[in-house]
Amino acid sequence: QVQLVESGGGSVLATDSLRLSCTFSGPTFSLHTLAWFRQAPGKEREFVAVISAGGDRKLYADSVKDRFTIGRDNIQNTMYLQMNVLKPEETGVYLCAARKWWTTRYSAVDEYDYWGQGTQVTISS
Repeated sequence: QVQLVESGGGSVLATDSLRLSCTFSGPTFSLHTLAWFRQAPGKEREFVAVISAGGDRKLYADSVKDRFTIGRDNIQNTMYLQMNVLKPEETGVYLCAARKWWTTRYSAVDEYDYWGQGTQVTISS
């Protein structure tokens, strides 16, 4: 059984940086595609970034390109999201998600089998 636990959220000012982590418990971490989503109050969950099992493919939502970096450590069973130059509209709960193998529908919520509980990120102007 796969379990995901996010950490690293907090309250920061606009243009600040935060680094989120997602710890994966369970078998075959190295076979799982991992992603970050975020959900603002009253809004749908939206895709932020994804990384393939081997780490060779990293894709981002247009709104975060050049500011966010996704990565993974296949020895520590951890994924991270480095977020720079944060904006107030990016406030929300950030969740990590996992699925075995790659999918071309990597930005779709229903493509993922496992989800963490989320970590709150609040950005003030």
